[in-house]
Amino acid sequence: MKQTYGADSSSLDKNVDFIKNALFQSNDLKITRQDYKGSRGVLLFLESLADPELIERNILTPLNRSENKDLDEVFTTLSHTLESDPDKGVQGLLQGSSLYLMEGNEKFYILATPAQYSRSITEPENEAIIRGAHTGFIEDLKTNLYLIRKQISSRSLTVRYLSVGKTAPKQVALVYMNDLAEQQTIEKVESRLKEIPLDKIVSTGFIQEMMEDNPYSIFPQHLNTERPDHASAYLLTGHIAIMLEGDPTALIVPVSFFAFYKTPDDYNNRWMIASFVRIIRLISFVLAFQLPAIYIATVSFHSNVLPLQLFFTVQGSLTRIPYPPLVEAMFLELIFELLREAGLRLPSRVGQTIGIVGGLVIGDAIVKAGLISYTMIIVVALTAIASFLIPSNEMGAASAY
Repeated sequence: MKQTYGADSSSLDKNVDFIKNALFQSNDLKITRQDYKGSRGVLLFLESLADPELIERNILTPLNRSENKDLDEVFTTLSHTLESDPDKGVQGLLQGSSLYLMEGNEKFYILATPAQYSRSITEPENEAIIRGAHTGFIEDLKTNLYLIRKQISSRSLTVRYLSVGKTAPKQVALVYMNDLAEQQTIEKVESRLKEIPLDKIVSTGFIQEMMEDNPYSIFPQHLNTERPDHASAYLLTGHIAIMLEGDPTALIVPVSFFAFYKTPDDYNNRWMIASFVRIIRLISFVLAFQLPAIYIATVSFHSNVLPLQLFFTVQGSLTRIPYPPLVEAMFLELIFELLREAGLRLPSRVGQTIGIVGGLVIGDAIVKAGLISYTMIIVVALTAIASFLIPSNEMGAASAY
């Protein structure tokens, strides 16, 4: 039940108690007595979200020095709003703002004092390029929008904010070129965002899963990128970017299959070279997706299509293996995935050791033990290399699986 502000002597205490109870008596809620013009006043903020230096410099000091001014004149250096709904005040606290309440006033001030703990703008490790801007998105939404506007200085660039999540709502930005993106597509994306039934959104992966047309497909249907120049290139071709507060990844919708095989380096190379490299990437998709299946089908059922010399070589390596090629392939793929996951989870120095041990020691040992053939190791290695050529990690993983 919402509480309204009254003018009785106990209204200030009741309002403070309401906010304390709304935050379940959280210990990081700080309450400072700050009277003004002879009236009782209280300043509230969450020390884990608000900037104490900003509060001291732009709120407490002006209040102590400006006894003859109205409050609107005191808070001129901060973005602020007047509200009478305590629930909006609680929401403001959760966004890093401070609340200033006075006895007898029906409204209170929400003062923008968020703390800034943003990391530096660096190039994303999984999307490194040779030429071009070496910048990447970070976890601050306003900074990410700044990076996009620096790339696209156009009045047509439109940003629309939405709130997603019921229990812990987060701000989502819908970014598009108003004169290039289709209005029907914009409305469809906005509608799907509003229909997300989750209580909280941790990352853009949650949004991606809830918005897909085919959620059971192993192939990605949204392109994700951490590069402002990559996202801007798609915005200039009529696509829409979905950005989430606290996540450095932008989702690009709608996209086609070929969008997953483009990189910012393609725009910096001559068209002949860029086209050739894209063809190589498409060939790598076919290899990653079909090579093990083609090999198993050939050696198991259609070995007569192999040249005679190659036939004897392949069959000679398979005679020592006690199980069929299908089981052999699944066993080796499992070992490869174990080694890859171990390399990702361990520290970088140890991860390199795991790669050497897995590639040399374990690989050589299982061949000598007669568990895996040399030809199968070649096939799985080519499949892994081909999946690494695909710029999108999600598409590469789907192709390899």
